[in-house]
Amino acid sequence: MPNGSFSDRLKQSMESAGIKQADLIRLAENQGKKLGKSQVSQYVSGKTIPRKDVLDVLALVLGVDRDWLLGGVGEQETAGRSQGVVAQGQETHVCTNAASDALSAESDLRKRPSDAIPSSSPSSDGIHLQEAVLRTIDQRSTVMGMREFKKSSKLDNVLYDVRGPVADEAARMEGNGQHILKLNIGNPAPFGFRTPFEVVQDMRQQLPECEGYSDSRGLFSARKAIMQYAQIKHIPNVGMDDIYTGNGVSELINLSMQALLDSGDEVLIPSPDYPLWTACVTLSGGTPVHYICDEEAEWYPDIADIESKVTPRTKAIVIINPNNPTGAVYPREVLQEIVEVARRHQLIIFSDEIYDRLCMDGVEHVSIAELAPDLPCVTFSGLSKSHMIAGYRIGWMIFSGEKKCIEGFMLGVNMLSNMRLCSNVPAQSIVQTALGGHQSVKDYVVPGGRVYEQRNFVYEALCNMEGVSVVKPKAAFYIFPKLDVKKFGITDDEQFALDLLHQKKILITRGGGFNWHKPDHFRIVYLPRIEVLSQAMEELGDFLEHYHR
Repeated sequence: MPNGSFSDRLKQSMESAGIKQADLIRLAENQGKKLGKSQVSQYVSGKTIPRKDVLDVLALVLGVDRDWLLGGVGEQETAGRSQGVVAQGQETHVCTNAASDALSAESDLRKRPSDAIPSSSPSSDGIHLQEAVLRTIDQRSTVMGMREFKKSSKLDNVLYDVRGPVADEAARMEGNGQHILKLNIGNPAPFGFRTPFEVVQDMRQQLPECEGYSDSRGLFSARKAIMQYAQIKHIPNVGMDDIYTGNGVSELINLSMQALLDSGDEVLIPSPDYPLWTACVTLSGGTPVHYICDEEAEWYPDIADIESKVTPRTKAIVIINPNNPTGAVYPREVLQEIVEVARRHQLIIFSDEIYDRLCMDGVEHVSIAELAPDLPCVTFSGLSKSHMIAGYRIGWMIFSGEKKCIEGFMLGVNMLSNMRLCSNVPAQSIVQTALGGHQSVKDYVVPGGRVYEQRNFVYEALCNMEGVSVVKPKAAFYIFPKLDVKKFGITDDEQFALDLLHQKKILITRGGGFNWHKPDHFRIVYLPRIEVLSQAMEELGDFLEHYHR
């Protein structure tokens, strides 16, 4: 084979072995390594190079030398000696072709004596084709007789790019010793945000009482504190049995979608969204229908677009307020319009409000449930962001408003809640402490506070970059800038993210990862300290100054 890039060698190896991308995924899975379709597509197109563990598996299933495949050692002759070509100078993957043929008739080969297997002339190194074929069979024999276990087809349309292919490439680079600045995930602890001491102290003291299961809904003390918090937020008609604690809001989103949806049921979800909502609707057999949030109107939901997408199959509408990834906070008037749509079409309202205590600039957060006492509402919140304890995994959901019409749905929620026994009891034990007394998060979101100042710094830096426009976020940890795709020649936002990663060692999340329909946005997490953000913005500005696909 002529010298070339890793992707050239990979494609030649696959062609020689008669293996397609789907076959490669299946064979790798047989070896215990799960590869995604987009992941393999990136390898074949040359967008990324696999990590060492993935490279080892690819070399094994293709029957080639890993160093040759990577292009680091030996070129054609070394690969030939390692794999047993027929003669020096012939195609490197002769043995792979033979191995591919042999796989389809392995049982026949195994039954025949070795002297009955046709032998080619030895290469200059004395390795016979027969030996290469048998060696390849030996490598795969442990799985050839076993039935295949494939990834569920339910996952075919599931997307979670916050930790997706670009993040995988960053992990590979880190494994090679490169330092990556991670601006892709809203995880406060690595950036120096600390849990309030009183919370940690209370958990420590209560650990001996947290060794058993709690009620499946949650500890009485936790749910009581959550109920009182709901009262402060003016959420109507909430009793103790209407509250469920979970291992973060993520678990409860999945649980509620599983309890509600039948195949083909539709759920209205914002675009851009937090991608878990779309994923959970899909996994539950439902159909996510995305309505547009309008960047020209502070990223508020487009009410006309929502109305146009309601069908007889629509069961619910999701709002994310404050919004991730845009940082928008919806005013009372916009929420009232959404309530009117839900009222006209008899929809359940799901409101993700995990960032409700991280509003800035004097903006008031209003729970939509307050405006809909006659409608079924489910409100999600937790402590991961407000108390900087994402790793503790404690969230909750509150059923409010009209509940008679959702009794069956609530029975389903209760059933699934019972099946998982309970959520993390030590984390539940500190809810009462966390929601009472001084809320330290308020110190972060006022002038002089870290989140406030870091938000301002990143916003101003982006505004000064040619070809970039951005709406100033009003809450949370995120900013969602827009790129001039004509100026930069961008048609693939994943490739943009990979280029930034490779050139500047900065990891961001592409806009498509949030179910945004154009390749013109990306999300930045502004949790690092200003000194780090300053360097990151300088590197980003330099990158964009010279970037064009």
